[in-house]
Parts: sequence; C-alpha cells; structure tokens
Amino acid sequence: MDYELMMNGNVKIGQKAPSFTAESTYGTVNLDDYKGKWLVFFSHPGDFTPVCTTEMISFAKANPYFEKLNTCLLGISIDSNPSHLAWMKNIYDMTGIVLPFPIIADRNGSIARKYGMISNDISTTETVRNVFIIDDKGIVRVILVYPLNVGRFIPEILRTVQALQMADCTEASTPANWLPGQPVIMRPPRTFPLLRERENYINQNNNGMSWYLSFQSPDTKCINQIETSCTSEASLNEAGTKKEQ
Repeated sequence: MDYELMMNGNVKIGQKAPSFTAESTYGTVNLDDYKGKWLVFFSHPGDFTPVCTTEMISFAKANPYFEKLNTCLLGISIDSNPSHLAWMKNIYDMTGIVLPFPIIADRNGSIARKYGMISNDISTTETVRNVFIIDDKGIVRVILVYPLNVGRFIPEILRTVQALQMADCTEASTPANWLPGQPVIMRPPRTFPLLRERENYINQNNNGMSWYLSFQSPDTKCINQIETSCTSEASLNEAGTKKEQ
C-alpha cells in the first residue's frame, strides 16, 4: 500500500482504489466484485438524516441510468448494518422506493479513513459527502467532496461518468458544460506540420477557435456506447423501483 495513503488516507486521482471487504445491506461486499464495471462509491454522514435520505432516494431513481453505463452504486457510512436496513425499510414504507445498491456498514471507520472520507476538522465520527468514481480497471478517476449540509446533484455525477467514458472512448477531452451527444475536443498537434494541418482542418470545417482548440463529433460506436438521455431531471424523477400497488 502507498505510504501516504496508509498514513493520511489520501486517495488521489489516477491511483488504484484501495481494496476492502465489508458487510453491507446486500451481504458481503469486496471491491474486487466490481472488476470490469465502473463504480460510484459514495459516503453519507448518517442514517435517518434529512439530506442523506433525499440523496439515497435520488440515487435509487438514477440507478437504472447508471446501470446502462456499466456503472454500479455503492454507499457507505459508519452506521451499523441493522441501522442501514431499518433506514432502507423506512424509505420504502414512506415512498415505495427500494434502494437497489448496497450500503456498507463501516462501524470502526477503517474504510472511511482509508479513503479520507472523515474530515476531522468537521467531525471525527461522521463521513462527509465524498464521491469516488472508479473505472472498470479499478482506477480512481474523480473525487468529489461536499459538506454535511449540501446535498449532491446526482445528474452531474451521472454526467461525469458519461464524460469520462466518452473521453476514454474517443481519446479526446470534453469541454465545459459538455453533455452526451455533443462534440469533443481534439488532441492538440505536437509538431508544427501537424499544427498547419490542423489550421487547414479548422478553416475547412469551421469547427474550432485555434490549432490548440478544435472539435470533432464522436465516433458512432462511442455515441452508441454512451446513453444520451440520462441527465434529464424529469427522467430521473420517473425512475426508481416502486412498491407494488
């Protein structure tokens, strides 16, 4: 294990996600269970709390869209498994929504500390709202951290997964405010002859500002791979598992 990670729980983008095995609401969970899949690994401060409850419901509604992207959801807090189960039942009883993803019971905080999910300046017992997006090779690609009193915007987490997958598929970059189906940024040329070629390409296609900033439409295979209708708030509100009437 990396020394800095061992001492500080300082997980970084680009490193291998730290392994773990833990009890959850769907049985024993191991990080290796998600090999070949993308993973959104997120922490919440506590069960039966208002902001966390809204987030869990939103994640549950968005779960079908994450699944279309070969992406799994996994929650964690330092609450016990019975507490997680009681909270899940309460959500189901009140809304008819089943949380379809596991929630890890990290009672001693070992996993939370390994991932740096506990901010001692805020609380020594509660995890702040962390999100780790881990790719299908087990590499940490994105780290998001929210304070205790601000809920996460789930469509943006979904869009981020889509952007990562599109960037990987096209070997390009996504611009600010990118949404699925929109052009991506081409890699800048590395030599002067290629720079001149790129300028001619931009002049002919009117698809860039300069040799270092030009756009292209993704390949059809990439467009087909990335769902284009996942970030609609209305669609997310209609999703989720409902109680049978």
